[in-house]
Amino acid sequence: MYFILISTALIVLLTIGSGVYLLYNNTDSSKTKLKKALRTNLFAIIPCLVMAFVFLMPNSAFAQSAAGATNGLGLLAAALSTGLATIGTGYAVGVVGSSALGAVSEDPSLLGKSLIYVGLAEGIAIYGLVISILILQQL
Repeated sequence: MYFILISTALIVLLTIGSGVYLLYNNTDSSKTKLKKALRTNLFAIIPCLVMAFVFLMPNSAFAQSAAGATNGLGLLAAALSTGLATIGTGYAVGVVGSSALGAVSEDPSLLGKSLIYVGLAEGIAIYGLVISILILQQL
């Protein structure tokens, strides 16, 4: 179990280190070495993450608190609702924000309308947080 966690952490550190090294020291303008290194690291880390999830899931899903009333699956559901909502928010704000910036650069009178759409995209994270609070209150 610790081997999986340590190997996953090492792969992440190697990915970051090799990416920074190749980004600043790569003379090839097409970044083929960078893409190859990223592909290699992804093929190494995904099996480690899957093994960590398979081996560590039974321990975390059925964890009990000192009182014995807390269900680990409820904690996992609360974490997933917040985490996935924020990932969706990040994607939505990135897409909407870049489009809004392009529209505002052409017509500055569109700033107010575009901010409304960015705010609506950010609301997704608030919904995920509310759902996780509701789940935690039921535990």
